[in-house]
Amino acid sequence: MSRNRFDIFAGFERMMTMDDAAWARHANPLSIYTRIPILPLLSLAIFSRVWLGWLTLLAVALVLLWTWLNPRAFAPPAHTESWAARGTFGERVFLNRARIPIPPHHARWGIALAGASALGFPPWLYGLWALDAGWLLFGLTLLVGAKLWFVDRMGWLYQDMHSADPAYTAWHRPRPGSASPL
Repeated sequence: MSRNRFDIFAGFERMMTMDDAAWARHANPLSIYTRIPILPLLSLAIFSRVWLGWLTLLAVALVLLWTWLNPRAFAPPAHTESWAARGTFGERVFLNRARIPIPPHHARWGIALAGASALGFPPWLYGLWALDAGWLLFGLTLLVGAKLWFVDRMGWLYQDMHSADPAYTAWHRPRPGSASPL
């Protein structure tokens, strides 16, 4: 993949100002599992404009603040043999695919799942605008479901690529007493 083309994945990483320390903390399963409800909470915050009026802006701001704080809020995990850690590491490998190429099937799946997630954006927005819970939930299902599937695929990517670069290998910390390399 050429560095000259805009990479939306790298754009989101830059927006979140992720550094090595933030990524290490984000590998904590608590970070991943408390991130899953962010979009539903944002949806509720926006949908609640009917009840909250201008206080909706405070609710939205709090969700957006948590979105940025979340990868930094938890300590790095004691070990990285969880589904969440492997998914986080795989996402880093995916983001680095211009420097260290990844197998084409992983690239296709990552891009396809991002596209599937993007398909949820219009119905989600319409549901928020029209206060239509059906469209909102349909959009959320696509957005969140595809993102979870993406994280799962990124775990597979990390398992396939963990020895491709010494930095990738160094991210792994085995469970105490475990002899497993992954």
